[in-house]
Amino acid sequence: MSSPTVDSSPVSQPAAFRLYALTLMTFFAASAAPTPLYRLYQQTFALSPFTITLIFAVYAFSLLAALLIVGSISDYIGRRSAVALALVIQSMALVMFLLADGPGMLIGARFVQGFATGAAASTLGAALVDADGKRGPLATSLSPMFGMALGALAASALAAYGPEPMRLVYALLLVAGLVQLLLLTRVPETVTPRPGVLASLRPKVVVPAKARRTLALVTPINASVWILAGFFLSLMPSLLARVIQSSSPLLGGIVVAGLMVSGALSNLFLRTRPAGLALIFGSSTLLAGVAILLVGIHLGALAWLVLGTLVAGLGFGASFLGSLGTIMPSAAPHQRAELLAAFYVESYLAFSVPALIAGYLAGRLGITATADIYAAVIALLVVGGLAAIGLLGLSPRGGTGAVAERVG
Repeated sequence: MSSPTVDSSPVSQPAAFRLYALTLMTFFAASAAPTPLYRLYQQTFALSPFTITLIFAVYAFSLLAALLIVGSISDYIGRRSAVALALVIQSMALVMFLLADGPGMLIGARFVQGFATGAAASTLGAALVDADGKRGPLATSLSPMFGMALGALAASALAAYGPEPMRLVYALLLVAGLVQLLLLTRVPETVTPRPGVLASLRPKVVVPAKARRTLALVTPINASVWILAGFFLSLMPSLLARVIQSSSPLLGGIVVAGLMVSGALSNLFLRTRPAGLALIFGSSTLLAGVAILLVGIHLGALAWLVLGTLVAGLGFGASFLGSLGTIMPSAAPHQRAELLAAFYVESYLAFSVPALIAGYLAGRLGITATADIYAAVIALLVVGGLAAIGLLGLSPRGGTGAVAERVG
């Protein structure tokens, strides 16, 4: 086999690792940037809650499509080319945000952004492992959470204190992406391009037979995690404005960042623990966090809302980590990529579809009542999932199973 193509003056692999990690963070920072601005969009363009959640959900659907269609494209055209393509598509989305003058352009921008992020996520994850086999998986799991926290905070702070509140953050992200595109030219390629790229674009979802039972058992808990995240990233700023009586976009950004940072920290600290432990800890803290959030919503108490966000964030990170660590050992090594694809299909459907339903309900019942319904659904899913695991067990008939596996 021929050796990979390398530039004449490439940067070192540690530098490539840092660039890839930073680029992944930037993609997810851009994905969270619109969240604190939804309230401003709603006021400026007279948007309904359903339209807001549609703008949010189209991103998730497009990201999912990208994962299914171009998720493996970097194996054929090379990591650098695939990352460069994703950065170009992301730049197009950011320009659309800068020019947005109504809901149509916002929906279009989110669609393009979702496809760019989906293409980048799988490619950059592979590139990080190529650059550093030990730290790559951890960076792949933590960079999106820290990126979303940074994007939400930056967008809300710039909207509160900077000029052009609905555009400045996108201009800065566009500059960052163009700089990364330039630096990418000095990163060594680790994959030799090969034929078959057109055949790789055919989407498919397959769950290996041995993994079906385990995936079914963790699905309620995993779905509850993504339902919570979907609510935070679509309607939480509007909910905060209603219950706290504050029009500042900074508050929404802080709460979203709190959820993501808390999730990343629990992910970091539990990565070497058994997956079953992470799953139980995550489920328990998720329930506790949602309960505390409800107290804060009905009391209109910011302190309770922040505390509930941080506790729910611990559950968010731990439950997702535990779910992933539980299902992956149930498939053979050559089947894990297709299992992971199926897992993300499930996750992003839970991320987007309930958010659309919540947007519809918020327009009919009010956002506080919608939050109550959301909390009840999450609680039922978590309790039902834990009961099913307790009754049936994750390991069929005495096998060692995934519970004993480490998640890191």
